[in-house]
Amino acid sequence: MNKLNLVYYLFLAVLFISCQEEEAVIIEPIIEEPNVPPVDSVYFPGLEQSDWETVSLMELNWDEENLQDLIQFAEANNSKSLLILKDGRIALEAYFNGHDQNATWPWFSAVKSFTSVGIGIAQGEGLLDINNKTSDYLGDSWTAMEREKQDLITVRNHLTMTTGMISNIGEVVRWSCIAPSCMRYDVDAGAKWAYHQGAFTQNQEIISAATGTNFRDYLKEKVQDRIGIQGSWNSIGDIRIFSSDTRSMARFGLLALNEGNWDGEQIYPSDYHEVMITPSQELNKAYGYLWWLNSEDDFLGTQDQTLTQGNLVPNAPRDMFAALGAQDQKIYVVPSENMVVVRMGEPAASEEFALSDFDNQLWQMINKLIQ
Repeated sequence: MNKLNLVYYLFLAVLFISCQEEEAVIIEPIIEEPNVPPVDSVYFPGLEQSDWETVSLMELNWDEENLQDLIQFAEANNSKSLLILKDGRIALEAYFNGHDQNATWPWFSAVKSFTSVGIGIAQGEGLLDINNKTSDYLGDSWTAMEREKQDLITVRNHLTMTTGMISNIGEVVRWSCIAPSCMRYDVDAGAKWAYHQGAFTQNQEIISAATGTNFRDYLKEKVQDRIGIQGSWNSIGDIRIFSSDTRSMARFGLLALNEGNWDGEQIYPSDYHEVMITPSQELNKAYGYLWWLNSEDDFLGTQDQTLTQGNLVPNAPRDMFAALGAQDQKIYVVPSENMVVVRMGEPAASEEFALSDFDNQLWQMINKLIQ
């Protein structure tokens, strides 16, 4: 068993997660006639998890004959849950393998996108500037690098995976470590894109330092409590793992769909949202500020420096942006369809840090339902 598998399975053991096989549970939407809300109106659920309007497939004119194919595909590929929002309303909600509406599951690296929002809020409050060097917040000894090279690194480099530090991909402990001895020079900041967990985690350290509040408490106050996300944090070494129920994950997707606005309240700045889901550099244009972008014509994956031609998920709409986590945790946000798709579960096949073959396969099945 390699180290990546070991870390994940240790975490799952800590949470006492059961993988028992049970029949899929599909929560049927309720059609409320004659007061069905207009299809084009945006709905925001109340803060209680049970308080969420639904919309039927018939009302959406989706192909109900393909629903069972999608459900069976999701279940056969180790999913714990699948939820689709249309205009903020639940169009599909299904649970598998002993999971249910109240059960929690780890986001893994999908929490990177959540952390990005925290950076945007802190900047909007004037507590930090992403163009400032990291040392302004973490001090002069946060790396083992020469001062000249260390001071090339800005907060923005952490948001874009371009710190230039050695990533140690494939060695989970060193890849995720944030001790100064693990923060070592590879190339100048901005000269290389590399998926580096330790460099990402420094974003959370920056939030804590800049706000004077632990990043967990800051995100809870500024985001979770304001839009109804219920979740908790655990740590394995330097990896901070957020877990929640499926609807909480969908709430975050709905917030991103609406450019940081929740029912008239701006949770994070709209101008930050715009740049957050725009190509952040030329090295991997399919990456924004800790979000994956489907709009670009090539991309780098998480494991190496191979540039792959084509967009991330060919079967998905080109304007989709996504929070992707290990073991196929997915938050897909599709502005053109006013839609959010959430998938939680165990890996569909091989374990990947973010993008996997499952993304395109799942969207092939979703398309059969919605088109």
